[in-house]
Amino acid sequence: MLTKDMEATSKSADTLGYESSVAQGTVSSKWQNVLAELKYTFLTKDGWAGDYDYLYLITPNIWPLNKKYKNYKAPFYGLNDRVPVLLTLLLGLQHALTLIGSIVSPPLAIAAGAFNFDSAVTEYLVSTAFITTGIATALQVTRLHIMKTPFFIGTGLLSVVGPTFDILPIVFNYAALRYKTGTCPVGDDGTQGACPDAWGAVLGTMLCCVWIQIAMAFVPPKTLNKVFPKLITGSMLTLIGVYLVGNGLQNWGGSSNCHGGDGFYALCPDVSAPKPLPWGDPKLIGLGFSVFVTIIFVESIGAPLMRSASVIIGLAVGCIISGATGYWSTQQLSQAPAGTFLWVHTFKLSVDGALVLPLIIMFACQAVSCIPDILATAELSDVPIEGTEFNTRIQGGILCDGLGSLFSALATGPPMVSQAGNNGVIVLTSCASRRAGWAASGFLVLMGIIAKFGAVFASMPPSVLGGMQVFLYSTIAVAGIRVLALIAWTRRDRFILAVALGIGFMDICQPNWFASILDYSGENQNLVGFEQGINLAVETPFVIAGIVGVFLNAVLPKDKSEMPSMRYGDEHRHPVLGDRSE
Repeated sequence: MLTKDMEATSKSADTLGYESSVAQGTVSSKWQNVLAELKYTFLTKDGWAGDYDYLYLITPNIWPLNKKYKNYKAPFYGLNDRVPVLLTLLLGLQHALTLIGSIVSPPLAIAAGAFNFDSAVTEYLVSTAFITTGIATALQVTRLHIMKTPFFIGTGLLSVVGPTFDILPIVFNYAALRYKTGTCPVGDDGTQGACPDAWGAVLGTMLCCVWIQIAMAFVPPKTLNKVFPKLITGSMLTLIGVYLVGNGLQNWGGSSNCHGGDGFYALCPDVSAPKPLPWGDPKLIGLGFSVFVTIIFVESIGAPLMRSASVIIGLAVGCIISGATGYWSTQQLSQAPAGTFLWVHTFKLSVDGALVLPLIIMFACQAVSCIPDILATAELSDVPIEGTEFNTRIQGGILCDGLGSLFSALATGPPMVSQAGNNGVIVLTSCASRRAGWAASGFLVLMGIIAKFGAVFASMPPSVLGGMQVFLYSTIAVAGIRVLALIAWTRRDRFILAVALGIGFMDICQPNWFASILDYSGENQNLVGFEQGINLAVETPFVIAGIVGVFLNAVLPKDKSEMPSMRYGDEHRHPVLGDRSE
């Protein structure tokens, strides 16, 4: 049936004057066929709409509406298959909407939760994150070959790149250190002021440390996996997720600033808010709960187009409820400019030795943690997941992430990493075409340039944002658990994991446990900086867990007596008393 359809399409194309290869849906790379490709795409009905069942994308998963699509399988579009223009725009928007939550959360946490920036700078950082994400994603999808070398930049898959959550624990602990030492402004009443120089120090140190990840892109993936096995990366992802859930819960209750605050932050989010309330007030908890429940509801019964945008729909519901009940101030939104771009706000760059070790570890781990995401995207895209071609996709993906972080730091934004959040969209729509990736990149850049879009997220009540953050941060912990499920679970693995997670959980449960051990306060500034770096590394959960895990994995001998396939439960047979094997 498929062959007959292709023959019919080919005959129709020949009648219209097009080559059969163009009509059958494969995008030719020959420059001679570019004009024919453009004519077919924009001057034919098939090029604009195709035969895709668009009703499938908007049909809720509710009986009897979903009866038609109970066993429906959408037609698959490969990497270089032509996707109709209308479907390209729809799926590109769908991928972009999927990324919104993970794009806005890091810059909002950095701006409001760490360095106390005003609304203008917060809006700018959100817009910057959208623009840099769009550019980095376009580079990842395109896959550029480095001339006269076997190396590439980008995976050439429908991979997306976005701000990494790994930077947040480092930034939170570093900001607390700066305010504690008085290098960030603190008012007489204890109110913490904006500290742009601290963010400039993070950006400057990132520019120095990101070369670790760029260099690791040229190391064979097998070597990387030996130094940073799934045992290490899985435990680090789990710790990051658990740590950040606590931060999201702070916002869910009203804001981290007003939790035990006084003066301007005696109430949440502050005393100047339209309806300030104490931290943890049931009304504030209810606002965040409305977002959390909406995400679950949409994921349960929503149409495919809605399910991939469940996070942004949850935010929209929370914003509507908070606006209707008088918790939303539109002053920031009305004062925001119509458009913005990179470098509208700049920061004084510097390098802080206290950040070097944590950032080196972060970038090294990112070089490895993106491999499972790229593997999952390659598998869904129906391309080889072994061999030289796949290894070059891994190499290109790691290099693109490093270059994306370098560009983002130059553009005053957070570091970047490949993400797997859009893989669900590929599954739902059966579209792995790079055209959808390029369309998503365009939408993301456009969202960043429209300053009002970023202002919406910067002005929403923290409780609404917290409901989304708890969900997103939980997915990070789940991703870590998924990676840990792939290990052999030998006694050696369990021992390394117990030690690494134990120390990591110490930081989460008692963040200040190490504060009095290295507490030098003399005049030697070099010694002060060294001490601060050690404290920051030890008190950041995933950093200290990564150090301990890599060390133990390197020094502990492997026990050959333990079989990697060891199982538990009913399948693990133990000898029974009185029985004797023949």
